[in-house]
Amino acid sequence: MNNIVQTLNKYPQHIEKRRFKTAETIFLENDTCKSVGIVKTGEISIKSYFANGKEVTYNTLKEGQMFGNNLIFSSTPRYRGDVIAQKESEIWFISKDNLLKLLKLDETFLLEYLTQQSDFSKTLNLKIKLLTISMAEDRLEYYLTFNKNKLTYESITKLANELYLSRESLSRTITKLVKNRKIKKIGKTLELVVQ
Repeated sequence: MNNIVQTLNKYPQHIEKRRFKTAETIFLENDTCKSVGIVKTGEISIKSYFANGKEVTYNTLKEGQMFGNNLIFSSTPRYRGDVIAQKESEIWFISKDNLLKLLKLDETFLLEYLTQQSDFSKTLNLKIKLLTISMAEDRLEYYLTFNKNKLTYESITKLANELYLSRESLSRTITKLVKNRKIKKIGKTLELVVQ
């Protein structure tokens, strides 16, 4: 179990626990963020929908990860996308006032909170870097390098979303890189061939 969840078990009076069904909307884009959410169980995504029907997933969070922590102290604390349960999920919410109390009260919680903030910044920097790389091949190679030259993916669609590529473009890119012996593909694992 994640440190932040273990720590919060000691402070049930500071938490509001709620359950959500698969595909249930937790917050809508532009809703005001009044609390930090921690995914106790399940999985959530933050996504936007455009007039042309396109869906963009900004982030997918799993057990032990937080959301709203970058908005709660913002001068404009509004969600930038819909927050949706991807699986049946239990979310623990901590109001701004209770969050401030916990940050002062428990050093373990403070350190875990700061770690998650730092990890979010690293993830954001990775996303920005990926978007600056225009060639799909270079983008995939960089992502493999970032993941220590090897990664296992759940599905091509999910990996394509992580790389901000279409599923078709990613499939073609993988086929080409395998053919050119730049990567190895075994099942759902890709490995960069280091020369």
